[in-house]
Amino acid sequence: MKSKRAPVEVFSLSFLDVISCAFGAVVMLILLAKNGEDGDFNDVSQISSLIQSLTRAEARVSNLQSAIAEQDTLIAKAQAQSASNAAEAENLEARVARAQRDVASLSDKASGLEQVKEQRERAAISVNDTEERSDEVGGIPVDADYVIFIVDTSGSMKAMWQKVLQTMDEVLNNHPQVKGFQIISDNGEFLVNTTRGQWRSDTPGTRRAMLAAMRNWGGSSNSSPVEGIETALRLYGPRFNSLALYVLGDDYSGGSYDETLARINQLNTNNQGKKIARIHAIGFTRSQGQLTADLVKFSTLMREVSQQNNGTFIAQ
Repeated sequence: MKSKRAPVEVFSLSFLDVISCAFGAVVMLILLAKNGEDGDFNDVSQISSLIQSLTRAEARVSNLQSAIAEQDTLIAKAQAQSASNAAEAENLEARVARAQRDVASLSDKASGLEQVKEQRERAAISVNDTEERSDEVGGIPVDADYVIFIVDTSGSMKAMWQKVLQTMDEVLNNHPQVKGFQIISDNGEFLVNTTRGQWRSDTPGTRRAMLAAMRNWGGSSNSSPVEGIETALRLYGPRFNSLALYVLGDDYSGGSYDETLARINQLNTNNQGKKIARIHAIGFTRSQGQLTADLVKFSTLMREVSQQNNGTFIAQ
């Protein structure tokens, strides 16, 4: 026998509960949406205040930007002024340096005589009494019949060689009469070795030939005129009385002044105690008339040699 199913009830209590809950939920959402908070910016007055604050902030930013631009302009001007001042300072320093160099150069030249004086005092040179000289040409007596040139052939003199040759020619021209002349290096070497101990006649042709030979003269030199002076006095001093020695140089590399002077004075004094030859000296200054320490040494020695041997010292 078939069993009977119970009839299905659509609108049961459970269905009504679900419907009620769903409806209640919708109502709650509506209520919450309507009565909820609108947020901080829902008020129109608040929005207006924020806009005003933003406008003021933008104005301050604009002012700050203008101030920054003005400061940048001032900084640029200051940098440009600083660069100009630096350039002026550099130019002034260069002018001061040039002035200092000029002063130093003038001081060197002005102190030249003082250096010579100090060198003489340091050398303890004693000045002998000499016979009074009769200066005729530029302070140099030209009364000798025979002339010997003692020439420094070092490199520094070769740089002034044309001036040296011109000076020698002028010396010969200033002598009213020369019976003979010779040319010796500061080391005692003869320009023409075959004429050692002899004289070259002072004729225009001989003079031109000797001066021409000097242009290519490669004589050795130790930048000291002592050997040349001693050679001239030993070879010619005992045989000739009217004799003049002309020492041309720019340096003295020897030792004691006193010992050198003593040797020269001994060789240049005869048995009667009189001087045999006049010894003159001509000091050559280098470019722009610079008074070097080498020339001071040469001047110190040759001033005394000249003074003690009836001669004259001059500087070119």
